[in-house]
Formats: sequence, structure tokens, C-alpha cells
Amino acid sequence: MIHRHIFHNESLLPIEKSRLSMGQAGLICGWGIFTTIRIARGEAFAYERHWRRLDKHAAIINLPMPYAAAKVRMHLHEVIRANKITEGCARIYLIYNNVGFWQSDEPRPQVDLLICSAGLPEYANVARVGLRAHGRHAAAPLSGVKSISWLNNVWAVAEAAKDGFDEVVLLNERSEVSECTSANIFVVKNGKVLTPPLSSGCLEGVTRGILMEIAPESGVSVAEQSLHPEDLYSADEVLISSTNRNVIGVGEIAGHKIAAAPGPVTQRLNELFDAYIDDYVTRRMSVSTR
Repeated sequence: MIHRHIFHNESLLPIEKSRLSMGQAGLICGWGIFTTIRIARGEAFAYERHWRRLDKHAAIINLPMPYAAAKVRMHLHEVIRANKITEGCARIYLIYNNVGFWQSDEPRPQVDLLICSAGLPEYANVARVGLRAHGRHAAAPLSGVKSISWLNNVWAVAEAAKDGFDEVVLLNERSEVSECTSANIFVVKNGKVLTPPLSSGCLEGVTRGILMEIAPESGVSVAEQSLHPEDLYSADEVLISSTNRNVIGVGEIAGHKIAAAPGPVTQRLNELFDAYIDDYVTRRMSVSTR
């Protein structure tokens, strides 16, 4: 459930006071981008990484970027303080208004900035995951862009939920594993961790990127490799990662049981990630109190 106070363009206000218009063509057609940020001990975790990805994706879809990272971070913390968040998550949306025919003549910014927050979603300790063919189109020019055109994702996970699954693995047009609807995926085989490359069509997840940096430093080998469903079924462990989940073990994929869930490598990665969050927040709080 979204918290009561949001930030819209230049104002912090109660959600019922925010006005969105039929004339905001980007909102209606999905021309925009967003990111979900973990709030830990009142701090926006890994904000710099999220902003770099927003900036990169804005350039890909030709969305003007009139906002500076530091200013948006300040507005994000206004939302955190107003909603008294210690642990939770937040979303930053950038919506392009000057697109297409269905616009209004009312005054409006070229790009709308929306920031909202919520508590952390509840997830099972071990995930049951379905499988969907043609869930990603790796060759598409907008492949890997975190756009607000999110129908494919929410529809796929809603369909999977009908069969009792928590998530669904999306295959690309080459029948390769790409990602889940809102998580990256990893397999563990003979102690080595593998994850699909960005060329699979997957999102360049922030949690994914951090894991790929910190795991080798602790002796856990991680590499990108093209994967197929058979690689998931035969893995020693399967895990998924995302902003709101950190790291969760997968116990079943489309009826195929995974013996170790969460296995020792999954648990080790989760411990490493928790320690990374704690160190990041401690450093940020130290800077802010100087």
C-alpha cells in the first residue's frame, strides 16, 4: 500500500491532492521510466546506482532529463521523512508528457517527476516459480529498459499466480532464460554462480550488479552465461534477486523441485548482501552527520 505523502514535480503533498491528467500523453501511453529503491534505516540504499540506470534508460528512450540526481535525492528523503519510513521502499517515476496526439493544452512540465513510498512487500522464504515462453524479446530496441509500460510483467505474474506460483521465469525468443518479472535469476552449479547476460533481454538489476561485485571478493565465483530451462532444473541451487527481496532461494520451477532451497551459496550471498546494505547505510549516515 502506497504511503500517504508523495512528491509530484515541485511539491510534497498528500496523495489525494496530486493531480494527473488525461492530457499527460506519456502517462497514458507508457512513455516513461521508473526505479524501485530499498529504504534501510531511513536511507535510500544504492541511490547512485539507481540514478545512473535512470539516466541511461532516459537516453535510450529519448526522454529529456531536467532533474539533477542530488535534487531528486533530496525530494526522495522528504518523502521518507514525511512518511516516517525506517524500513520500506520507494519508487521514482519520470514521465514524458510531450509525445503523441492525445495531449491537452494545459500548462504542464515536459517531464513529470513522481516519488512515492510503501512498506516492504511480503515474500515467501522459498519461491515457487513458473515458466513462460516468449516472455522477453531480447532483440527489441527497448529490451532491458525499465519503462512504465509494465503490462507484460504484471500480466505474466498474475497468470502464474493462478497456478500457485510466486514468480515466473521469462524466456526470450531463443528459448533462453532471461529473468523473472521483477527479479534477476541465478543458478548454482558445482559451487559456481551463473546468471543470464544482458543480451538475454534481462534488466540490469541493481541487486544483480552488486552481487556480481561482492561475491567474488568473498570467494564465490559469479559469471554471465546463457541459460536454458534445463540448466535451471539440473542446478544445485536457484535463486532470485531484487530490490525488495534481496536474495531468495527457489524451491520449484514449473513443477521441477530444486533440492537445496535456500542452499548454502544462496544463504551466503544473502548474508553478503545484508552486510553490504549495512555498510552502505552506515557510511551514508556518517556523511550526513558531519
